[in-house]
Amino acid sequence: MKSIELTDAAISKAIEKTQGDCRQNIRVGVSPSGCAGYKYVIEFTDTISECDTVLDYDKFRIVIDQQSERFLIGAKLDWVKEGLNENFKIINPNEDSSCGCGLSITFK
Repeated sequence: MKSIELTDAAISKAIEKTQGDCRQNIRVGVSPSGCAGYKYVIEFTDTISECDTVLDYDKFRIVIDQQSERFLIGAKLDWVKEGLNENFKIINPNEDSSCGCGLSITFK
């Protein structure tokens, strides 16, 4: 099982955003932050560590660091439009709660 699945919308947007870019890797993970404990990290990068898990989608790669992988098992990366904003969003059944701002999360 992959640690994270991608929706068709996320795959299309990832291809669009990485075309012609030197950074064809999208790092997805979690980092300690905020009042609830963690926050999601989604960023374009050209750096891959030998300890990273790399999911190759042919035109781009998803890169997940070793510490984040356990939090992302069963999660899904989607591309969503919310009002005027569009961005990648992680839908994660492992989330337990989030803080009032919606940026900081805890896990089961």
